[in-house]
Amino acid sequence: MKFGKVDDPENIDFTLPKDHPGTKKVLTKHKKSNPPNLYVGCAKWNKADLKGFYPRGTKDELAYYSTQFNSIELNATFYRIFPADTFAGWYEKTPDDFRFFPKFFQGVSHWKRLQDCEETLNEYILNASNLKEKLEMSFVQLPDNFGPKNMDRLEPFFKMLPKDIKPAIEFRHTDWFNDEDVAGGLYNILEKHNITNAIVDTAGRRDLLHMRLTTPTAFIRYNGANHESDSTRLDDWIDRLETWIEQGLQNIYFFVHQNIEKASPLLSAHFIKKANERFGTNLNIPNMDKPDTLF
Repeated sequence: MKFGKVDDPENIDFTLPKDHPGTKKVLTKHKKSNPPNLYVGCAKWNKADLKGFYPRGTKDELAYYSTQFNSIELNATFYRIFPADTFAGWYEKTPDDFRFFPKFFQGVSHWKRLQDCEETLNEYILNASNLKEKLEMSFVQLPDNFGPKNMDRLEPFFKMLPKDIKPAIEFRHTDWFNDEDVAGGLYNILEKHNITNAIVDTAGRRDLLHMRLTTPTAFIRYNGANHESDSTRLDDWIDRLETWIEQGLQNIYFFVHQNIEKASPLLSAHFIKKANERFGTNLNIPNMDKPDTLF
């Protein structure tokens, strides 16, 4: 994910902002989950991007990837609607406890901009439903120019969704978070419809670190900068998530990106190791075939 990439990450203040006060109000409605439901993964599984991760001779990348991770963000579904049998094939290749987090097709989010998109939306959902119980949560990524003037499109879109589909949604227009009245209206809509407010942590867009949860789920898209600060930034997230767990956080969906994606498995392993130690989880720590080649 090159979104928010900067040339000089050492000049960025990567300090996580304070929590929005509404986050605690949302979380304290729920009892502490011990341990929380934790899924960690990369954005893609192809060998061309994750160089140094797959053992030599690996023929089926997804089958191997799913022995190392318990989830995948799956950005490929943004670019086209895969056939139903492709989703069914992914289901069959992965273990029972593996989960998918596919991005909504761009025809819904970018071309139709959440409006008059029923046919495309239904095709995407129908095909993706072949992931069955392994479809944990889809997410909608809205374009940069989808601003508060489009707020009236949100509720009708959420009402289009089947009751068993409660996605995360990522807003990239800065005005959603810079105006208290706008932000308050947005958060009310998301809470009303039980929609998870995705958080993006990337160097060049610190404004998207709103730290406002609208459900007891933290859906975090972390973008490392291929810089020595990447690991310490993950440590900061462990601290913050531990606080949220104490307050009532139920689910953690954490996906690691990099400007150069081959380092994503190594950073993910760092995060998983720390999470297991602090949260009481027991996720597999991924192996790197050639860890020395990842930086």
